[in-house]
This record gives sequence, C-alpha cells and structure tokens, in this order.
Amino acid sequence: LMNSFNLSEKQSQAILDMRLQRLTGMEVEKVVKEYKEIIQLISHLKGILESRVQRMDIIKSELMDVRNNYGDKRRTEIIPVDSDFSMEDMIAEEEVVLTITHQGYIKRTALNTYRTQRRGGRGVQGATSKEEDFVEHLFIANTHNYMLFFTDLGKCYWLKVYDIPQGGRATRGRAIVNLIGCEPGERVEAFVSVKEFDDDHYIIMATQKGIIKKTVLSAYGNPRKGGIYAIDIRDKDKLIEARITNGENDILIGTREGKSIRFSESDVRASGRKTMGVKGIRLSAKDDQVVGMLVVKREGTILVATEKGYGKRTDVIQYRTQKRGGKGVLTMRCTNKTGKMVKIMEVVDLDDLIIITDAGVLMRQRMSYIRTIGRVTQGVRLVKLDDGSSISSITRVMHEEADKNKTTSNPESVDPTISNNDS
Repeated sequence: LMNSFNLSEKQSQAILDMRLQRLTGMEVEKVVKEYKEIIQLISHLKGILESRVQRMDIIKSELMDVRNNYGDKRRTEIIPVDSDFSMEDMIAEEEVVLTITHQGYIKRTALNTYRTQRRGGRGVQGATSKEEDFVEHLFIANTHNYMLFFTDLGKCYWLKVYDIPQGGRATRGRAIVNLIGCEPGERVEAFVSVKEFDDDHYIIMATQKGIIKKTVLSAYGNPRKGGIYAIDIRDKDKLIEARITNGENDILIGTREGKSIRFSESDVRASGRKTMGVKGIRLSAKDDQVVGMLVVKREGTILVATEKGYGKRTDVIQYRTQKRGGKGVLTMRCTNKTGKMVKIMEVVDLDDLIIITDAGVLMRQRMSYIRTIGRVTQGVRLVKLDDGSSISSITRVMHEEADKNKTTSNPESVDPTISNNDS
C-alpha cells in the first residue's frame, strides 16, 4: 500500500486494521452518491432542453460574462482597401528555360535543371521529340514575361510564360497551336518574348508578297482570348516573319528568285495594328515571293540556301543599304542546277545547320564548314540530294557540343527575339 498509493506507514496500518465489511460499505456509498449526482444532472439538462426560457437565460448569462471579461476597446483597426490582387501575384518571378521544337512544341524547364558542366562533359538529355523533330529554339525568360505568337493569317496571340506547361528535360512539351487556340489551318510563323509593352520597341513584320510593317510594341499590350490582328493580310498573302526591334536596326529581306534588299528600319513608318503596311521589296517575277526577313544585329554572315541543296555564306557588309521598296540586289544566282532560294538567315561559326528534305531525311552539319564567299556567286553544295528530292526546311541551331557543355546563361544561347522560321 505504501508503494502503490504513496501512503505513510500509519495510514497503511489504519487501512489494514479496518474490517473488510467496512471497506466494502465505503465503496458502495461512493457509487450510490455518484449515481444520485448523475441523475440530478440529467434531470437538470432535460429541463434546460425542454424550457426555452432557461436556454435564453443561460445564453444571456454567458454573453454577459464574455462582455465583462473581454469587453475592452478594440486594439486593431480594420480598414477596407481597394486592391488589384490577381493570381499572378502568387507566382514567383524566376528565370526558366524555354524550348521550342521545329514542329511547334513548347515547354518551360527550371533553370537549375541545366547545370553547368566542365569542358568535355557528357551533357544531359535536352528533350525527347517525336521522329523528325528537334529543339530549334532554346532561351531564358522570366516567368512573368509575355510570349507573342504570330500566325500566317496575320494574327497575334498572347501567352504568359508561367502558362506554358512545365516539363522535364526529356519531355516534348505541348503543341503551341493547342495552347493559344489557333483557328483550323492557322500556322504559327514567328514568336517574340517581351517583359513589358513599351513605346521604345517595335514589332516589324514581313509578308510573302514583300509587304513590310512596323508597329510600336505597346499596341500589343491588350490582347484578346481569340487573338488580335497584327497586320491586314490581303490578296492571298500571308505573314512569314515577325521580329522585335529598337527602331534603329537594318532589315534584310530575301526572295525565292535570289534577290535581297537591305534598308534602314527608319524607312518604315510605324502604323497601327489594323493597317496593311508598305512595300518592302518589289518582286521581279510573278511567281517570286519572300522567303525570309531578318534584323541585322550581329554583323556576322548571311547564309542563303536553295531547294536543290546549294548554299553559301557571305559577309553582311556586302549587302549595301538601299531605299525600301526597290528590287534589291542579287544574293544567289539561281539556275536549274541550284533551284530557287528557300532560306536566308544570319549565322556565325558556332552555329549548326539542320537541313530536312521532302523525303523526311534530316542532316546536321557545322556552320564553320561552309566557307564565306561573294554575294553574287552560285554557292556550294550543302547536301547531296536524291534525284527528284528537294529541301523542305532549313534552320540554324546551337552547336551540338556547345549545347551540351555551355551554361544556359551564356549570351550566345539566349535570343528571345528569334522567330519560328529563322534563328
């Protein structure tokens, strides 16, 4: 007893001296007393449940106690404030890597996924694309940046970077046309990444029939869900290119017949979104058409290629500046042997060239292997084609080894103003 109930020796002895009958009687008295108390409590609670007056009296009494105990003056002040809170405020601003494939699939990936490696490393897998697809554009953008997509019908669609589906390095991404809701048959031809819509930058566009148009960037700041018209397309024409400029660049346009024209951007007066634009180059033949437009920035070399696999690189300084609207100068001597010109783009030695034929054959080669020659020459064979085969697409991408071993913060790998047709 002393150990179990912490009793003194005297207390323990007193209990042991009691008779068992007395101990049992004490326990019975305790149980009977507890029973009577419970019966009284049940009767009291039933009375409360059956009497509304008693219930109200209890509520009043408890509320009076709350007021007496906690009825001091409020110490905090609640002030209604008008705020423009949006879901975007909940999304962290961070740098991400955007990749767009040749066939129009896009995704965003965390920047730390592309870790910096030492020279000679094995690299990491950048994407798993379906057959005949490959990553054509890779650049860094902020999650709060805007992506503007321009289609062949002259429409512009607007998408926040954080709305682009996130994926790992090995995923393909989502089709751009499904994300922006294009019309059936509508094709995305160019894209631009911007942080804000200011009045100091412009979107310059070119159409297949030689029309050029410049619109201040701020005109694209309020897009609609179904897209907005960026240029008035007429006479079965279509938009082929859109670029962002600072208003002080030179523009270079190339045509299917091997002609090109370089002129100052200042020759193109800025106009509203719903206008048609002005003549950029006068096409010399009925079946001639523009195959590319670029904004001269890097002062590198201009690469042109023909449908039968011929091409060449020429220093950009050989393309003299002219007035807008002329016939231009010869940039590729097109013959039956070479075929018509299908591409014009600005390149550097560190680039790779990817060529796709109409038979689905894909070839990749170093840009540095293509020597720089004069502007009016015929060019050299870029790829040997089978009889009856021709080039269906050609594009510039980052060099394969550079892509594996360089950090994505390298300025050479970041160009958010490139288009879907031409790097």
